Amino acid sequence: MSRILTVAGAQMGPTQRADRREATLARMIVLLEQAAARGAKLVVFPELAFTTFFPRWPMDRDDPELLGCFETAMPNPRVQPLFDRARELGVGFYVGYAELTPDGHRFNSAITVGPDGQILFKYRKVHLPGSDRVKDGQRYQQLEKMYFEYGDLGFPVARGPEAWGRPVLGMLVCNDRRWPEGWRVLGLGGVELVMVGYNSAAYDPNGGESESAELRTFHSTLAAQANAYMNATWAVAVAKAGNEDGAGLIGGSCIVDPNGVVVAQAKTLGDEVIVAEVDLDACRQGKEKMFNFAQHRRPQHYGAIVEKVGATPPD
Repeated sequence: MSRILTVAGAQMGPTQRADRREATLARMIVLLEQAAARGAKLVVFPELAFTTFFPRWPMDRDDPELLGCFETAMPNPRVQPLFDRARELGVGFYVGYAELTPDGHRFNSAITVGPDGQILFKYRKVHLPGSDRVKDGQRYQQLEKMYFEYGDLGFPVARGPEAWGRPVLGMLVCNDRRWPEGWRVLGLGGVELVMVGYNSAAYDPNGGESESAELRTFHSTLAAQANAYMNATWAVAVAKAGNEDGAGLIGGSCIVDPNGVVVAQAKTLGDEVIVAEVDLDACRQGKEKMFNFAQHRRPQHYGAIVEKVGATPPD
């Protein structure tokens, strides 16, 4: 059986704070249908796909507007139409969302759903950027640390269904893609396809002037290319892009092969579908030769880890 899987990235343009959930979900279903019409069997949506990027807005923890951005179950009646349409089309998907657990914990999460509409596995974002408090006098806020807890599921991998060629799948969310540790854990798990949704600012979210939208888009693509190559995996990184209520988000959604080559990339900052045929066996060259982790990793030679910058390494 061929291990070629047609994969799509469903980049989304901006979702404004005042947009109704039904309108956003309708946009997502259109993107899903466009991807399916181009042969895609797996569609990757962005981080926090159902809402605006609400961590830019200071709100009380119990504010009804903030609570309305969280999903208390997955699926639920507000998102069920996406699950239903995907199942009708025989298409699976990755989607990012804000998760509120029954015991009150809050995570920036993602799930992968199979073509039968069943959730295959879940991931909770580990590398939260931003601040745990409002920064006075700063034009833009990034409050993920105030609204979310650090992910507690590690970096799991899971097998996809037979219809997809049984790929080893992994997930990351946004800022995770900039850190090699998550990719390497997935790589050590044999990952063949890493899905990443992001909402990345088109400006320095810490208030500086040194990072342009162009540079941040370059870094986003670079992270996907470098880590795909170093872990011999396909990568699909998908943005929510454009101007959300005066705050810009980069685009640059891309599909990258195990050699680090970009095989498809979005050209706009709006709703756009990119598609590629993913040859899962193309991972074998890197996994079995260049990056044969079983034979070539030598952690005993890595030396001691310096826990604090400026500290003297142990003898």
